[in-house]
Amino acid sequence: MDLFEDIVNARCSDPFGFLGLHWTEEKDLKLNVWRPDAVAIDVLAIDADSVIGKMNLNTDSGLFSCQWSDKKTFFHYRLRITFSDGNTATIVDPYQFNQATFADPEHHKATLYQKEGALFQSAPVTDSLAIDGTRFAVYAPAARSVYVVGDFNGWDGRIHPMSSNGDGVWRLFIPDVRDGAKYKFEIRAKSGDLLPHRTDPFAKRIEQFPSFASVVQESQYHWNDESWMSRPISDIYEEAVSIYEVHLGSWRKKEHNESLTYLELKEQLVPYVVEMGYTHVELLPVMEYPFDGSWGYQPVGLFAVTSRYGTPDEFKALIDAFHQAGISVIMDWVPAHFPSDSHGLANFDGTHQYEYEDPKKGWHPEWNSLIYDFGKEHVVDFLISNANFWLEEYHIDGLRVDAVASMLYLDYSREDGEWIPNVHGGNHNYEAIAFLKQLNETVYLNHPRCFTVAEESTAFSGVSKPTYMDGLGFGFKWNMGWMNDTLEYMKKDPIHRQYHQGELTFSMVYAFNEQFMLPISHDEVVHGKGSMIDKMPGDGWQKFANLRAFNGYMFTHPGKKLNFMGNEFAQGQEWSHTRSLDWHLLDIDYHKGLQTLVKDLNHLYTGEPALQLDHDYQGFEWLSYDDSQNSILAYVRQSKAKDELLIVVVNFTPTPHKGYRIGAPKLGRYDLILNTDASIYGGSGFHTAQTLEAESIENHGRNDSVMLDIPPLSTVIYKWKS
Repeated sequence: MDLFEDIVNARCSDPFGFLGLHWTEEKDLKLNVWRPDAVAIDVLAIDADSVIGKMNLNTDSGLFSCQWSDKKTFFHYRLRITFSDGNTATIVDPYQFNQATFADPEHHKATLYQKEGALFQSAPVTDSLAIDGTRFAVYAPAARSVYVVGDFNGWDGRIHPMSSNGDGVWRLFIPDVRDGAKYKFEIRAKSGDLLPHRTDPFAKRIEQFPSFASVVQESQYHWNDESWMSRPISDIYEEAVSIYEVHLGSWRKKEHNESLTYLELKEQLVPYVVEMGYTHVELLPVMEYPFDGSWGYQPVGLFAVTSRYGTPDEFKALIDAFHQAGISVIMDWVPAHFPSDSHGLANFDGTHQYEYEDPKKGWHPEWNSLIYDFGKEHVVDFLISNANFWLEEYHIDGLRVDAVASMLYLDYSREDGEWIPNVHGGNHNYEAIAFLKQLNETVYLNHPRCFTVAEESTAFSGVSKPTYMDGLGFGFKWNMGWMNDTLEYMKKDPIHRQYHQGELTFSMVYAFNEQFMLPISHDEVVHGKGSMIDKMPGDGWQKFANLRAFNGYMFTHPGKKLNFMGNEFAQGQEWSHTRSLDWHLLDIDYHKGLQTLVKDLNHLYTGEPALQLDHDYQGFEWLSYDDSQNSILAYVRQSKAKDELLIVVVNFTPTPHKGYRIGAPKLGRYDLILNTDASIYGGSGFHTAQTLEAESIENHGRNDSVMLDIPPLSTVIYKWKS
């Protein structure tokens, strides 16, 4: 009875050793069932309602047993349970399915989600009959006991003890638990203390507050993006990448300030992104998270798409629609930290299984959140399998990895004495660095059409270099230096910009050290920073002219492009996740004009090879960078073969210039293909020639030059024709 006492006292790790069918010393078959919520139990045949045994209640604690001397082999059965209120229920006892419980499905490290979590399974009982159910598996190596609780057992923590075979994973196959069933894990620490109910770390779906219950999820979705997923592998570095960054819950609201659902976003967001000419959409984190105000950057359910906007299959339909429209989908992914909510990973089995134990390594003072212990193999496997899960199961095309700088440095946001040096006394987190390399190697090996992006703000070397070159292996790195310098420059009154020309030109000193992405992200329009239009100096006209010129400069500067939603039409208010973008502003000409400009810039970018060679110095040449007195920049963008040429001139003052001469890369005709000061965009309509003819007049160190009239606060782009 020792095992039964362990079950009763919630300390059993081997319920199969006592529950279910067993041989007695007399070679009889004996069935043990523990149902402390029952008053009577009948044993039924597995495939008929015939009673094959009546169980006896042996103890006051709920142990029922039945014995057969005439049965020579194990058999399958059902239990008809009578409760104290007179109600009955017929179930299939899980403790007759050793094989279904203990046999792990085939998987490898990058598909750990195929082993753990709640997985549908079918257990054969006869040649013609199989029992369907859900196999639960959870890693909790320090637990004294683990039970599955859910709406299928009345959330009773006594009914379904799980079994551990010594590898730290607790398992149990429960028949007839189907799609939509709600569950959690009830864990007792080694001390015997009962911990708060835990959400399944591998749950595919999680309810919102207050339950945060895991939900058994079986996808019924049939993808229609076969041609997208099998498209030829191309060199993304030589392609246009223009990303529309979106917070799904606040892009557009319905009546009563309700967010659009995934299916409504499919009908509204997808065609908008296509119309605007973006090539990619980036979603702020969609993994389940408890606190709305974290925007998803404090995730608890890494494998669960947030239920705020619909079901996992409805989210798949949104991704599918983007793909069918030719749009790549990137999602923000957060391996740098996780919240300490009681239903999550913190102190999961009574010990620090997922986080560093010492708060000097395991606690983020800036975000009040925990840090994954990248030195633990199961943590690394958990995170990498999660990244692979989104690419594999949801057809995501890229991962933007959040807060990489905080992972690389042990002293990130810490004062002296608040951090632990590495083994060499330095501040690099070797474990996190090894994890990031393994992550990128796994992604690019298994998904060659996908890419990764690092949000990394320091001078750490080789972020976007391959691991075989001792880099971290990311495909791209956010160019935070360009973003900070440019925005600081744009905030200045044009009369003072002449003293800050270097803030713009400095970016070209390091532009090709990494594979850069130019981000004007959500971080630049929150927390009191104001909207993009608010950052611009001057009166109303000048604010919009500045913003138009800035967009022209951004789209012609080397680097892939990223712009947060609302920036494309000069969102008025600072962004808030609690309200919709200010779509009504499109009734105003200036706002509509900016939206039209961004649309045209996107189409220009995707149509001009000269703008797409933005990872190589061959794609850019200065014509003039030192006219600080007039705050004018002039440069060439060109294709690798140099058969496609653009001249770009940016004027960052409200003073127009007539007869301004700049060097030209070659003789020939240059046609105006975009002018941010054009009337259609809300500009002044200042006359500038539609065609320039290069002359053999030396200027800016070149044999040839052109003369043009430059509009105020503008970017003009001319294309070489012949």
